[in-house]
Amino acid sequence: MSAKELAVGLKHTEYMTVEERHTVPAVEPRWPGFADMPPVFATAMMVGFIEQTCVEALRPFLGEGEHTVGTHVDISHVAATPVGMEIAATVELVSVEARTLHFRVFCLDEEGLIGEGNHQRVIINTERFMARVGRKADG
Repeated sequence: MSAKELAVGLKHTEYMTVEERHTVPAVEPRWPGFADMPPVFATAMMVGFIEQTCVEALRPFLGEGEHTVGTHVDISHVAATPVGMEIAATVELVSVEARTLHFRVFCLDEEGLIGEGNHQRVIINTERFMARVGRKADG
């Protein structure tokens, strides 16, 4: 980590507009179970948006060659959001345990809460991480 240390209480919010490509049927065309589902913001996309928001919150605090990876997600998705509506994800760092970061997360659309929960990320050295992935790929 950089000299500018992470502190509990760090908050960050990102915004986006839900597009057709963010809906349940668009998640993976090869998954036939999703094809006839309602075209609303997909839980998978909400999780990705929350992770992206955490990545952006942490970017100023990471040193050269460092990134974070998600290691745990515990999120409820409580309301549907249609295409065209703006959503916001807010993340708050609630604890730091060495390289493990715990966030409280919330997603809202223009009508209110759509999801909330907890997310955990770990700071990695990208070069070492990819070396381990390479060894795994090689069997």
